[in-house]
Amino acid sequence: MNKPTHKSKPFFLWKHLNKLRWISLSVIFAMLILIPFLHVYQTYVAAHGYDLLAPSEKRVYDVMESLTEPFVADPEKQLDGLKGNTWSGTFGSLQMSDPLAVLGQTAGSLKFYWPFILTALIPFILTALFGRFYCGWICPATFLYELNSNLGMLLRKSGLKIGNKHFDKRLKYIVLAIGLVIAMISGSVVFASMYPPAVVGREIYYAIALGGFGTGAVYFLLTMLFELLVARRGFCRYLCPGGALYSLIGHFRIFRIKRIVEECTDCAKCNVVCEFGLDPLRDKFGQECNNCTACIAVCPTDAMTFYISPKDIGAQGPGHLGPKYRRQHRSEYQNDQHGGDI
Repeated sequence: MNKPTHKSKPFFLWKHLNKLRWISLSVIFAMLILIPFLHVYQTYVAAHGYDLLAPSEKRVYDVMESLTEPFVADPEKQLDGLKGNTWSGTFGSLQMSDPLAVLGQTAGSLKFYWPFILTALIPFILTALFGRFYCGWICPATFLYELNSNLGMLLRKSGLKIGNKHFDKRLKYIVLAIGLVIAMISGSVVFASMYPPAVVGREIYYAIALGGFGTGAVYFLLTMLFELLVARRGFCRYLCPGGALYSLIGHFRIFRIKRIVEECTDCAKCNVVCEFGLDPLRDKFGQECNNCTACIAVCPTDAMTFYISPKDIGAQGPGHLGPKYRRQHRSEYQNDQHGGDI
């Protein structure tokens, strides 16, 4: 075998996509906080009773008026252009819904309501192209879960035992199937009460617009404790019905991450940083990958990149810059070296 030749480095921006992802998660989470305040402000404007507001309510009114004044002339009507959350929302003339919301509603009503179904078209297409990207780039629960993971890492460094159990990843598909059956039998969209993005958006709205949290806040805290004490990102990996649906839709996604074996040192940092417990070091990404690009960001030799294909590449063996590969091919290298000296 000939010596491995080093390929060109991946596009330099791939290395920084994880930073962009965190910006995306932060902006979306901030929007979930802003929208309820806008709704409260809109209600105050419609009531025409500024003088009757409490001091705290006047502060909300004044701040929201300052924020919206450059963009809207009639907040009572024009603020209707920004409503909802990541479960289902309105953005100007564009309406978008989570595919799980559409699937649950269709199962619960046993009818196809095409105007609502079409609101999931854009997320569906993007998932077919990029896979489970919603889980890594948009989901507000991910924003909190990853902060929770950072807390777990600090606790682990402090000597506290943090759970890292492993379960069958097919459990979430069973949860999805059971939820659909319950929806068809009961006529209710059961996913709305257990799907973390929907719960987070709803509880933030309750806290701001209604002055308190609902039972969903307790439920979400329990999922965070589960991820902290039992299994790292356990809900997303094993129980989330939305994650199951996105994985199925994105099974043949086009944009995938792959390892550049010629540049790999087998340091395994990509495996350590993967929150979904995948195995990038051995080229095992699969339909669970959410293209979060954490493995690309952490790789010290830029041995991770994007490529376009409807399926993952097969196992490529040890990295060519790693000790295992060098041991396997040491004699060939020595023969090549002696041949070059002659």
